[in-house]
Amino acid sequence: MGLRHDARQWALQFLFQSEFNHADSLDEGIRLFWHHQETDTPSSTRPRPPIPLPVDTRGQTKARGFTEEIIRGVIAHHPDIDALIARHAENWGVERMGNIDRNALRIAVYEMLYRDDIPPVVSINEAVELAKVYSSTESGKFVNGILDQIRKELDRPARSPNPPPPSDTAE
Repeated sequence: MGLRHDARQWALQFLFQSEFNHADSLDEGIRLFWHHQETDTPSSTRPRPPIPLPVDTRGQTKARGFTEEIIRGVIAHHPDIDALIARHAENWGVERMGNIDRNALRIAVYEMLYRDDIPPVVSINEAVELAKVYSSTESGKFVNGILDQIRKELDRPARSPNPPPPSDTAE
């Protein structure tokens, strides 16, 4: 998979961890997260090994940058994101959702609302895949159902990035 896919997995891991282990600050939490990614070794008790950091420095910098954009964006817009998820999750409070499902939804909703460069269907597909891999097949269906309802409310193309706004300069 690509660097952005890896970045979403790291963001999911960070958001999952942050619900249980609170750092003194977001910057400190991110610093500790990357430190553990670099030094953690797979163990026989872990169902999935950590996602390896890219070998090439430029790719690593891009992937880390995108990961941190997602993390900071989800946290900055957390109340609005959760309110939108709750509105579309019939009979499910956000706090009742599984941690993986909840954070996969948050990542996708953040991207759909605040990242015009990412087509909504890409965000949905990535969230569904994260839910299926890290939670369950049923979670993938659950996540897809909520995100598809949210996507239908968006005032933007589903399969392409939002076009840039027209420039204010007259030709």
